[in-house]
Amino acid sequence: MADKSLSDIQREVDAYISQFKEGYFSPLALMARMTEEVGELAREINHHYGEKPKKPDEADNSVEMELGDCLFILCCFANSLGIDLTQAHDAVMNKFNTRDANRWTRKDS
Repeated sequence: MADKSLSDIQREVDAYISQFKEGYFSPLALMARMTEEVGELAREINHHYGEKPKKPDEADNSVEMELGDCLFILCCFANSLGIDLTQAHDAVMNKFNTRDANRWTRKDS
């Protein structure tokens, strides 16, 4: 499978959502969905890396799938608000590279 850009992923999510009359949920509903998905990710992380084993009848989800769900909802949220996630990422990286340039101990080159 060829690599997809973040823009490609946003367009793919938009094409999927656009086939339904309901379209994107409201920002408040998307925030609730994002919170739900992050909670499911937290549960998987706790099962894999924490002290809480899964119950025998609990679904066999994965960290990878939960991260994918979070990415899908994030794209829905951004698309519904007209936000280009690549531009948002670039702005955040600029912030970290300037404001936090000397915050962490760098590895020796």
